[in-house]
Amino acid sequence: MRTAIIDLGTNTFHLLIVEGTATLYKSSIPAKIGMGGISQGVISEEGIQRALGVLKGFREVIDNQSVALENVFATGTSAIRNAGNKEEFIERVLDETGIKIKVISGDEEAELICLGVKQAMSIPETSMIMDIGGGSVEFIICNDEKIFWKQSFEIGGQRLMDKFMKSDPISMRSVQMMDDFFREKLLPLANACHQYAPKVLIGSSGSFDTLIDMQYMKEKGQLPASDEVAFEYSLPEFYWAYDELIFKNHAERMQIPGMIELRVDMIVVAMCLIRFIIQTLEIQRIRVSSYALKEGIMAKVLG
Repeated sequence: MRTAIIDLGTNTFHLLIVEGTATLYKSSIPAKIGMGGISQGVISEEGIQRALGVLKGFREVIDNQSVALENVFATGTSAIRNAGNKEEFIERVLDETGIKIKVISGDEEAELICLGVKQAMSIPETSMIMDIGGGSVEFIICNDEKIFWKQSFEIGGQRLMDKFMKSDPISMRSVQMMDDFFREKLLPLANACHQYAPKVLIGSSGSFDTLIDMQYMKEKGQLPASDEVAFEYSLPEFYWAYDELIFKNHAERMQIPGMIELRVDMIVVAMCLIRFIIQTLEIQRIRVSSYALKEGIMAKVLG
C-alpha cells in the first residue's frame, strides 16, 4: 500500500510517499503560512494562497504516484492550530485540493517528533529532543524506553523573527532580550531538566539539518548522503556556526556553503535559542536527527 504523509509546518510543507519500507518520493517546499499573520493569530490571505499553491502541486504528485486519497495523512501544526481562521483554511484546502487536514495538539506533535527521531537513532541515555518549527518548539525528555516529559512552546522561528529580529544582522540588544524571553517562557523546561538532568541534546530536522550541511560542506566539500539520518555534532562546531550566522547579514549568510534560502533568516533566531539551551541547561553533547514529525506520523500510520 502506498501512503502519503503531508506535514503542514508554519514555514515549510513536507511530502513523504512510501510503499512498505521504501521511500518513493520526498519533498520540502516553503509555504510560509506564518508570515504576515502568525503574530496576529491568523493565516493571511497571501499565506492561504501560498499553501494552496504548494498543496495543489503535492496533489499532482500524489495522483502521479497512484496514492489513494484515503491513504493521504495531512497534519496541521502550530500556525494552523492557533489561527482564528483555522476552519476556513481547512475547508478551502479540502475544496480546492481534496486534501483533508487533521490538526494536532502540541502534545501530540511532541510525541510524534519523538517517534520520528527514534526511527533515525537509538536513545540509550536520557536525552532532550528539540524541534524548532516556525510556529512552535517542542522539547521531549526521553530515552529508548519512555518519554519522561514533553511540552510544546509557541516560540517558533517565525514568531521570534517577528518579535526580535528588527535589524539584519541582528543587534546584540535583541539577542539579550531574546535570552530574557527564553528564561521566562521556558521555566517549565528548566524545572524538568533539573528533575531529569539530560546532558544530550538531540536536534531534529530544520535548522539542525542546515548546521550539519554547513559542517559537511566545510569539512568534506559535499552534503551528507541522503540515507545518512543520524549525526554527532560537536559543541565547538556549534559555536563556530553561531559566530558565522549571528554577525552576518542575509546576503553574507547566503554565501555560506550549505545554507539554503528557506532557512537563511530564521536560522539566526534558532541559533540564539539553541545557544541559550546549551548554556543554561549545561548540555555536553549534541546529536542531530534528520527525521522528525513526518517520519513519526509514518511510523504511527504503518504501525
